[in-house]
Amino acid sequence: MDTINDNRSSPDFAGQVNRMFDRVAGRYDTLNGVMTAGLHHRWRERAADRAALGPGESALDVCCGTGDLAFELARRVAPGGRVVGCDFSEPMLDLAREKAAARGTEGVRFEWADALELPYDGERFDAVTVGFGVRNLADLDRGLREMARVLKPGGRLVILEITQPTRPPLSFFFSLWFDRIVPLLGAFSDEPEAYSYLPESVRSFPSPHGLAEKMDRAGFRGVRYTVLAGGIIAIHSGAKGA
Repeated sequence: MDTINDNRSSPDFAGQVNRMFDRVAGRYDTLNGVMTAGLHHRWRERAADRAALGPGESALDVCCGTGDLAFELARRVAPGGRVVGCDFSEPMLDLAREKAAARGTEGVRFEWADALELPYDGERFDAVTVGFGVRNLADLDRGLREMARVLKPGGRLVILEITQPTRPPLSFFFSLWFDRIVPLLGAFSDEPEAYSYLPESVRSFPSPHGLAEKMDRAGFRGVRYTVLAGGIIAIHSGAKGA
């Protein structure tokens, strides 16, 4: 079993994260519910709202996991629109496809892709979204540049991600929950590294302001972010420059 060392310069970092998500795919939705107290659905709705999509438009959901954000986007582009959900974990994609079939969702498909080398033509999508995925990228700057590349001029990037609050009392709660309770839950799981990786990945991720600066350097304009849940969640958005 891999123990993930959050050293993104390691040549096997992406492979370790990929294998972890492959193994936990069947329990991913349950993990999300436990770790977010069931609030992740509402946060995805708000991220989809920020994408400001309309009927007939197109969207790419990067690191789509089991598809929940892609389904929110599909509702907004119907009728006539299309959504592509991509991920590097085939077991996650299989679950997303099963959900789509069970729901009868139209206008959305799920396919394998590397977020650092997206297999799509430039200037193809009206919006690109990422829900709880950018902190897993081995090279965040490169990933942002790829998302900018596939967006149409003026197209919108929306990122929903966990962040680390810096002020009490939320900073105390964050430390207690993510550094103590979540890893403790992992002790009773057959995939403890998934529980320990979460707080490690959040600690190493840029602050909301730091992520906004990276988006600006990647060519996005009008970058803004909203902090939710007392400072634990951030939604960033920006438009691709002409």
